Amino acid sequence: MRRRAGAWRVLLAALVLVLTVLGAPAAAAPDTPRPTVDPAAPTPTAPLPGGPPQGSGPGGVTVGGEGLDTRGTVVVDGAPPVPDGLAAPGWLVADAGTGDVLAARDPHGRYYPASTLKTLTLLTVAHRLDPALVVEGTVEDESMEGSRVGMVVGGRYPVSLLFQALVMQSGNDAANALARAFGGTQATVQAMNATALEMGAFDTVAGTPSGLDVAGQSSSPYDLALFFRALIADPLTAGILTTPTAEMPGVEGRSTGYQIQNENPLAGYPGVLGGKTGFTDAARHTFVAAAERDGRRLVVSVMGTENVPLRAADQAALLLDWGFAVPPSLGGVGTLVASAAEVAPAPTSSAVPSPTGPADVAAGPPAPASPTPDGPPALGAVALGAAAVAVVAATLIGRRRAMRRRTRPAAGAPPPGRRGPPSAGPGGSPSTRP
Repeated sequence: MRRRAGAWRVLLAALVLVLTVLGAPAAAAPDTPRPTVDPAAPTPTAPLPGGPPQGSGPGGVTVGGEGLDTRGTVVVDGAPPVPDGLAAPGWLVADAGTGDVLAARDPHGRYYPASTLKTLTLLTVAHRLDPALVVEGTVEDESMEGSRVGMVVGGRYPVSLLFQALVMQSGNDAANALARAFGGTQATVQAMNATALEMGAFDTVAGTPSGLDVAGQSSSPYDLALFFRALIADPLTAGILTTPTAEMPGVEGRSTGYQIQNENPLAGYPGVLGGKTGFTDAARHTFVAAAERDGRRLVVSVMGTENVPLRAADQAALLLDWGFAVPPSLGGVGTLVASAAEVAPAPTSSAVPSPTGPADVAAGPPAPASPTPDGPPALGAVALGAAAVAVVAATLIGRRRAMRRRTRPAAGAPPPGRRGPPSAGPGGSPSTRP
């Protein structure tokens, strides 16, 4: 009877082990490599089919808080409904002082940024280039695709003017010249990506200083708000954002001097602190801006929208009006981090990672599939449970046969001595390990 009771205890322990294995959550998937750009891939000509991928921080953590882990709209409790007319698939409005995110839609969607990426370019080089340094125009500057401020070969342009041309007129030629002064396009893009990571802007992958489309390049409503918040907090860059006009020098035999104007479409908005537009075929219309009212500063970003029924800048104005009406005491649904140091990595699995292929640079790394609460257990868990049952059953059968043989010793044989049980693991079987 004691032996049978011991056998049943072993079997019961095995069943507990099986149930534990089957009920345990699957191990977290290993981190996929950070997305990168692929200049060799065809230039994107339309938004990503099915929408942009969702970005995340180290280990899959949601930067700014779990309240921002959404592809839909989230609004701080107690706030009035967000205004009608917000057609953009991605937007965010936040208090630039406290960092409280008041409302957002798909805040970490990795959209093509277009020229709003120039905000990161300015952040990266503003304090690393001598504003008095003179840069000479080149053929490459003249032939830059998209919006240009009008640089010509042989023209001499101080860096301080190129900063203004970059923001006020969204000059791709100015972006190219600044990158050349910084050490080249590759060095500038590397520095831009390093700046983004230092700030906690993990959704951003820069591929060009201008924001012209390249496969894999991305930013998000959240990251654009981080960049613009930093720009308006720095007296140097804040002054560039609000410069109304600037003078481009003439070049003998090529062009006469002319004035450029700040093309921020919200230049007349009360308390505006600056704004930056963007448009490409893949990004569609993007916009980021900030304004101040009664000592309170708000920052707003809009991505992936069309000019009809409402321009990106007009949607931003609606969000600013709404945001100023939200009491600061309500807090936020998340927060704009001050740096990457505020982003705590998500716990990682101790399981041995399985081999993975390279990340999809155009769409970003896919999110690991999660089992549904009432879905079937993983096939590996079933197999492990079956193996545990088989091992325990074989062990019990073997022990019972051995005991039967020991009850009938050969004639004249000495009685068997006492032997200790084999070393058993937590499941009661020497061949089963947790």
